[in-house]
Amino acid sequence: MGKRPLVRKRGRGGMQFRAAVTNKIKPAKYPAFDLDGSYQGNVIDIVHESGRDVPLSKVIFDDGSISFIPAVLGTKVGSKINFSLSAEIADGNVTSIQNIPDGTIVCNVEKQFGDGGALIKSAGGNATVFSHTDKGVTLKLASGKFTTLNPKNRAMIGTLAGGGVGDRPFMRAGVKWRRFRTKGHKYPIVRGVAQAAYQHPHGGGRHQHVGQSSTVSRNAPPGAKVGSIAARKTGRARIKERKQSQK
Repeated sequence: MGKRPLVRKRGRGGMQFRAAVTNKIKPAKYPAFDLDGSYQGNVIDIVHESGRDVPLSKVIFDDGSISFIPAVLGTKVGSKINFSLSAEIADGNVTSIQNIPDGTIVCNVEKQFGDGGALIKSAGGNATVFSHTDKGVTLKLASGKFTTLNPKNRAMIGTLAGGGVGDRPFMRAGVKWRRFRTKGHKYPIVRGVAQAAYQHPHGGGRHQHVGQSSTVSRNAPPGAKVGSIAARKTGRARIKERKQSQK
């Protein structure tokens, strides 16, 4: 008998597939301030966290507390961040979305009031305040979808920094391996036909060929559930055959 092939399409995965959490900065969220007051923080450093593309602003507040908040474009050491309902609509400031005019670019938006920011947190990401209604404030996301949120939810003005980080190619395999490792992804991935027969159902033979149908049942056992799983169609549809079937 062979052995079970390595799990590649892991999705979120279990604990054994999660990214390492050693030396990680605590979650980058808004501090639990009551926006009825006025709080101001100073950016004292711009830091990088492994596994996160957005640079983080290390912010110190008047009471001496320190928070790490995703940085927007234009943030630098010495920049000031205002937290209040009357905060100016300027890049980096944080206020409730009920006070943000339509058409304003925002990021790091709270999904539930008080969660510290959960939406639009990826590098270069932003959303647009679309409208204010009785049901809440509607945002247009980068995907083109709309979402309506509690008017009290907080948001940061501006676009998150770090956009285009994925455009630069990996020049060396080690750099790519470290990149995938920080996110808990499997790399490198070896093709089944390139493996030995005892390691994978597609392996073995004198040349690299599957040697059998690569379409398997969705109920196939783990050792055989490889290839095209429950595929209705594989390969390129041929125009000639399609025309004949339409007649």
